[in-house]
Amino acid sequence: MKTEHEEQREFVMWMRQTHPDARIFAIPNGGQRNRATGAKLKAEGVSAGVPDLYIPDWKVWVEMKRSWNGKLSPFQKDWQSYLESIGDTFIVGNGCDDAKKKIALLCK
Repeated sequence: MKTEHEEQREFVMWMRQTHPDARIFAIPNGGQRNRATGAKLKAEGVSAGVPDLYIPDWKVWVEMKRSWNGKLSPFQKDWQSYLESIGDTFIVGNGCDDAKKKIALLCK
């Protein structure tokens, strides 16, 4: 079973190969940090629940999960509601293959 990191890495590689003109970047909100680093990042604007990836040309946010048992946190659900309310698209990729299928549907 692939980790969320592996699923996301694979998806980003696929996006960059399949849609080279559509830039994609990661928002590094996750991971373990010590208190001082966490406080510094929070003061700089890091916000719990912000999706993992953004595709600016398409106004698409992607929250990557493992291919099984991935659930959105309350903070992620709040961001989903907000982003959709301003007209952006929010995708939950339950693994790389699921994220690719959802992107393919957007490109039709």
